[in-house]
Amino acid sequence: MTKQMIAQLEEMPIIAAVKNEEELELAICSECPVVFVLYGDICTISGIVSRIKAGGKIAIVHVDLIEGLESKPVAVQFLKQNTHADGIISTKPTMIKASKEAGLITIQRFFVLDSRAFENIQKHISLGLADFVEVLPGVMPKVIRKLANEINVPLIAGGLITDKDDVISALGAGATAVSTTLSSIWKS
Repeated sequence: MTKQMIAQLEEMPIIAAVKNEEELELAICSECPVVFVLYGDICTISGIVSRIKAGGKIAIVHVDLIEGLESKPVAVQFLKQNTHADGIISTKPTMIKASKEAGLITIQRFFVLDSRAFENIQKHISLGLADFVEVLPGVMPKVIRKLANEINVPLIAGGLITDKDDVISALGAGATAVSTTLSSIWKS
């Protein structure tokens, strides 16, 4: 599934990130091949993922943001068995490990605030558990370029992407894809 996601992102490198039902409907109708789910709870997440998959898209759930799920490996099993999500996003290494062991796509999210955070990315990626790295904010071409040259997994730039220029800048710096909640960019 990871190779399929990479192939689809090579064709259309914009990932729709959704925070509510209205955005979900727009994402399903968009050309974006991948949807990041940034909302929901244990009662609604299965239906959300089902709608994404019915739309022919890859469904990736940000497990840290789903109400009612704890940051424990059993949450990953719940998502796999009850929602059939294709993968998860998490900032927590234990969740990335559990997702990898479950055979799901793993996206480890990092907030790049300083050089220490940058070094932390390299340390965690060396463990070989993440299929993708998402860095926020995604409007740092110099950092994206440096990171893309130093890690051996595809890089997703996200956060504070406000227009097509931000997308072009991130992709030009070496990002494989860009995730954004702005539906106007999904059409680009």
